[in-house]
Amino acid sequence: MIFVTLGTQDKPFNRLVKEIDKLVQKGIIKDEVVVQAGCTKIATKNLKMFDIISIDDFNQYIKNSDFIIAHAGVGSILDGLKHNKKVIAVARSKKYGEIINDHQVQIIDEFVKKGYIIGCKDVDELESALKKIVKFKPQKYISNNTSFVNLIDNYLQNN
Repeated sequence: MIFVTLGTQDKPFNRLVKEIDKLVQKGIIKDEVVVQAGCTKIATKNLKMFDIISIDDFNQYIKNSDFIIAHAGVGSILDGLKHNKKVIAVARSKKYGEIINDHQVQIIDEFVKKGYIIGCKDVDELESALKKIVKFKPQKYISNNTSFVNLIDNYLQNN
């Protein structure tokens, strides 16, 4: 099972859900896909969609998943890493109204640089990431909150 988490932002991430649905239809994704969709409201026959789920259910889906596809929010990525799961993180884009700025690209860069995740700066990179996930050996996550807080703070102050 693949668990997808789109966070609880007030903006949808339709492009990612459509891409995942397309990859299921093409047979690239053969596993069951469960999506914690938040504000993303798309009807699909191929994905099991929930708006918001309890923290217990959320953690159970992570625990039972083979890997996680997450929007590139720090919290969503860390949820997967703390459960020792492989994570593909996909950045939301300001140009599509999915976020107020493009800080998720920098978040991906930092986590990828440390070897923790596979990152996609756009949804069209997801198929390639899925081909890599089977052999991907993530580095053991070591918490460094100060570094990530400083990175995000510097980006927000300069943009």
